[in-house]
Amino acid sequence: MPKTFPFPQDLLDAQVALHETRAAYENYAKTLPWSAEPMPGWEGDKQLHSSYRSHKEDSPGYTEEQATEVRRFQDELRRLSAEVMTHPYWSTLSEDVVAARMALKHAHEHEPAEA
Repeated sequence: MPKTFPFPQDLLDAQVALHETRAAYENYAKTLPWSAEPMPGWEGDKQLHSSYRSHKEDSPGYTEEQATEVRRFQDELRRLSAEVMTHPYWSTLSEDVVAARMALKHAHEHEPAEA
């Protein structure tokens, strides 16, 4: 059984917020054009022993609203990452720091489900 650590609640909350923000950003990114700037599409060469041709449609680029939302997500991810990485809890550990950081990433998986 992996070692458990007494993480403070604010550190656990920041890590969960980081996970949730990353997931929301990845879902949002799936809705965006493939290029932030307008770019022409392309078609690749036919692959040997296959009829598949890779291709991309023209990209209109991001709208100003999309670019603003991407920046907002990126700023929030940087803020939350810094909050987790520089939390005072880490200075209380003299050993197993790497194990503790890895355990924090999965700490929310072991919490009991709320009714």
